[in-house]
Amino acid sequence: MGSDQHLSDTARNRQIGIALVTATTLMFAVLDTSAKWLVQTVPVLQVVWLRFVFHTLLTTAIFMPSMGVALFKIHNPRLQLLRGVMLALMTGLNFFALQYLQLAETGAVQFSVPILIALISALWLHERLDAKKWMAICMGFVGVLVIIRPGSHGFHPAILLSILNALLYAAFNLMTRRLAGSDHPVSTQLASAMVPSVVLAPFAIGYWQTPDSWQVWCVLVLAGLTGGLGHTASALAHRYATAAVLGPFLYQQIIYMSLGGWLVFGQIPDAAVVLGAGIVVLSGLYLLWREFSVALKQ
Repeated sequence: MGSDQHLSDTARNRQIGIALVTATTLMFAVLDTSAKWLVQTVPVLQVVWLRFVFHTLLTTAIFMPSMGVALFKIHNPRLQLLRGVMLALMTGLNFFALQYLQLAETGAVQFSVPILIALISALWLHERLDAKKWMAICMGFVGVLVIIRPGSHGFHPAILLSILNALLYAAFNLMTRRLAGSDHPVSTQLASAMVPSVVLAPFAIGYWQTPDSWQVWCVLVLAGLTGGLGHTASALAHRYATAAVLGPFLYQQIIYMSLGGWLVFGQIPDAAVVLGAGIVVLSGLYLLWREFSVALKQ
């Protein structure tokens, strides 16, 4: 069954979908917190590669017993290859930015993705947007400007990497929707991890620095585990509920990322990040509410 074929729209299935997407946000927050800790001592490229290697190994170990060779069956290899390369690039941009930015900053910029998807859909897919949706998109970008503070002392060039990551992630989400009808979600997540594992291997091995403690190895495994489980939970969540139902619950990730930044690094987001994040989240929630309203009328 293709992953775009939702199970029946019942309260129980919506609850399962919401629980899965909540697990997704927690997994991704732990992944980013782990990555920020790792890149202080391990080269970024090596962290990115090992994150996908452990993702591949753990996903295979978890799902191979139940799925067998079907785990490796894909119907659109070209798109899967492109999607895997994009995920590797996105992860590298995010991890590099985390060397210099707070978790709350990168997380807040990431929540511009629903706004970017709406913009891409209007410009390239020719979906019609009314004046209120355009206003929400503009307000979302105002929120991003508040976060990055161009020209001020609070501006760091690394934030541009987060913006580029968000742009790629919006395109990545649209590609995932296209693949949903042909490939099993777990197979798609495995392919997304295997491609970077192979493509990045020569570069990571060429600049290899052996981690000097068992704690580093444990956090590397944690990054791979949370990355794999997070992507898989996200794909499975969309089999139980629609994007309009799940979308608002994605925003809880900013709470977990802010908490991780405070607990692990002693970082507290400043007023500009909080204000900008609030504007971005409200703009995204409005767009999701409009999508949900349209779905109810159909």
